[in-house]
Amino acid sequence: QVQLVESGGGSVQAGGSLRLSCAASGRTLSSYTLGWFRQAPGKEREFVAGIIRSRSLTYYADSAKGRFTISRDNAKNTVYLQMNSLKPEDTAVYYCAAESKDTIVVVTTWWNYWGQGTQVTVSS
Repeated sequence: QVQLVESGGGSVQAGGSLRLSCAASGRTLSSYTLGWFRQAPGKEREFVAGIIRSRSLTYYADSAKGRFTISRDNAKNTVYLQMNSLKPEDTAVYYCAAESKDTIVVVTTWWNYWGQGTQVTVSS
């Protein structure tokens, strides 16, 4: 099993930027399709961005398109989520997830491995 640990969350003003990191241990991230999800209080966990293992193909939710960028650094065994032009509605706990398949499915139950989450708060 791969273990995932998120970091980089914090509080920023609207329009600001944050870069989230997800470090893996146990196995190399190159073996996994990776995703970022977020969950706000009272809401379902939702897909934000994903990147397919051993490929450069990336996918984004409409809410993230044009503002967020997912990337991976296999040498550092880390996946990132660069978030720009942040809005108050981006406030949530952000989770990284992994699955050993060559595709991306946005439903949370499809992903087998999850980090503990990191809080992102965007103030107006």
